[in-house]
Amino acid sequence: MLYSDFLNNLKSYAETDFAEFQRRLIPTQREILGVRTPTLRRFAKEYQGDLNELFSYPDEYYETVFIKLTVVSRLPYAQFLVYLEKCVALIDNWALCDSFKCKAITKHRQEFLPILDKLFLDGRGFYQRYVLVSLLSYYVDEPYLPIIKEYILRADTQYYYVHMAVAWLTAEVLIKHYDEGLRLLDAIKTDVKTHNKSIQKALESFRLTQEQKDYLRSLKIK
Repeated sequence: MLYSDFLNNLKSYAETDFAEFQRRLIPTQREILGVRTPTLRRFAKEYQGDLNELFSYPDEYYETVFIKLTVVSRLPYAQFLVYLEKCVALIDNWALCDSFKCKAITKHRQEFLPILDKLFLDGRGFYQRYVLVSLLSYYVDEPYLPIIKEYILRADTQYYYVHMAVAWLTAEVLIKHYDEGLRLLDAIKTDVKTHNKSIQKALESFRLTQEQKDYLRSLKIK
């Protein structure tokens, strides 16, 4: 399909009001057409077997990038790796970052760790956030908690979306492994803003007891 045909087809599903809503919610340098996620996923399904053509299209629209990342996220693990760095380089907002999840990673967690480290070493904000969100999605299990702690301590929380990802990840550790989460909180207490945000995120969960929440409130740093 020619790019012009693809774009015209995509634009036929655009909703002006939804585009305005998304622009307020998603900070991106790209244009937003306002096409809803279920429709974008249907487009992705159509291109599942034609990645070369899809990746030849420009990245001028948020929706086009979403479709590319969705197609890649559905690939088998080995094929997913081929496109991974190209996809992470396209991420410029939290919505694309947090929706880019590949189920195949669950069966390859150990071998995926060096790849995460390579991405993290890039240092840019959304590279770091992608790694932190991946840890949140696939690694919040006891054997991986030391690795999670290492990444949290390495993260550059001066980037707002890295700061939020660290808080989200720390909160999830608190919820699933409370004692380890407390030790993690103590390790990041010099970063007061992220420490307090982590507690706030944990307090929003229904999975902690009232006693645990009361204690976490007492740990907030003024």
